[in-house]
This record gives sequence, structure tokens and C-alpha cells, in this order.
Amino acid sequence: MNKVCATAVEAVHDIADGSSLAVGGFGLSGAPEVVIGALYEQGATALSVVSNNCGVDGAGLGVLLAARRIARVTGSYVGENKEFARQYLSGELEVELTPQGTLAERLRAGGCGIPAFYTPAGVGTQVADGGLPWRYGPDGSVAVASPVKESRTFADRTYVLEHGITTDFALVRAWRGDRHGNLVFRRAAANFNPLAAMAGRITIAEVEELVEPGALGPDQVHLPGVFVQRIVVLTPGQAAAKKIERRTVSASSTQGTVRH
Repeated sequence: MNKVCATAVEAVHDIADGSSLAVGGFGLSGAPEVVIGALYEQGATALSVVSNNCGVDGAGLGVLLAARRIARVTGSYVGENKEFARQYLSGELEVELTPQGTLAERLRAGGCGIPAFYTPAGVGTQVADGGLPWRYGPDGSVAVASPVKESRTFADRTYVLEHGITTDFALVRAWRGDRHGNLVFRRAAANFNPLAAMAGRITIAEVEELVEPGALGPDQVHLPGVFVQRIVVLTPGQAAAKKIERRTVSASSTQGTVRH
């Protein structure tokens, strides 16, 4: 039951070329930076990533993206990353855009063993009708487009069928965790982390603070250890190193005020 790995490198050693990954985080909040860094050093490539977004230039999943290690992304937000936009528009990266709530539910459904579900999100748009560019050709034409999705009417309202997502691995970050893999997420860093963890067949969680089994009360646990296979314990320096996507500084009468 002791799921703690000696190092982050050990935790990611068997992520092979072509693996699929569900990755937690919203922007850089709650992004598993240490495990992503270990995967960068490990060298796996041609990865298929499911994440709300793909980090930013030089941080989060943006590190793997810049190294051309990611072949496909399923996500809901593509801003804050110029290299992402460049690769997508030049045909180097395949991208499946999904409504944010739908993406969250697809991950949760996959983790719960639910193969598919109906949702009204996307009805009447290319999300349901097909034609969203997944991959561009070198000449700017659409090389691969999204397919038409099955729809059905319930109580006079139309819904579109979405499939649950499961992946080979999941990479997440938690505030606290125990050796059995029970995790607690702090505030906004919860975001997609619990859902990504549920979707991975092998889930690797980096934790800022490790506690002994029993220290976390049942009502405190946000994600039970059944969903987690490996734990990476961060050093105090790694736990404190939380990057900020954008700083906005406004002048005041006495001194500058930094808003995050």
C-alpha cells in the first residue's frame, strides 16, 4: 500500500512513446510541474494529452510542447501559448477542442466506467455537427475535421452524445496526500486534477505534503487512493515554486500593487 516513489524520474519511467496522458491544472494553477519536468527528461514523445489547456510558453505542458513531444491535444482552452497556436495552425499538432464542462464530465465519466453520456452543450454548433478543424494541412486547408456526433431528443430537447475519456497515465498535483494515495487539493488547484486522476489507468500524483495513513479524516479526502498508483513527494522548494501566468501591475499613490 506504500505508493511513494523515490523520485519523479522513477514514477514516469514506463511512460512510452505514443502514450495518452490526462493532466491536471487550469492554466498553471495546480499543474504537476515536477512530474512534467521528469517526463521531459525521460524523453517520451508522440504523446496524446488530455488537459484543459496546454500550459504556457516555457511552463507546464508548454515544456513538452516546445520540445515536440506532444502529437495530439484534447482540451478546451488554447490561449496563453503562442507555440501551441503556431503548431496547430501549421499542421504540426492535432487539436480536439471540447466545451470545458463537457471535457470535465468526459474525464469523470471515464473514471467512473461510464462509456458515454448525452449533453446539450454544443448542440447546433460544429461540436455536434462536425467540421471543427482537428488538424490543418501545410497549405492551410483542413486535413482532419471532427466527425458528426450522434444526437437524440429527450423531452423535446436535443442532446449530443459524448464519450468518456480514459488514458494510459494521469499526472496531477495535490496539496496533501498519504502513502495510500488519498489526496487533498487546495482551493483553485483542485480544478481538473481530481477528474484527470480518475481517468488515468496509472495515476501519478505529486504532493506538496506527505502525511501518514490515518492523518487525513475521511471527510477531508477529495480523491480516494483507489484512483492513485504512484506518489511523488515534493521538496519544500518544489512545493513553494508556483508560477503565475500573468502579472498585472497597477500604480497607486504610494507604491505599485501587484495583482495575480
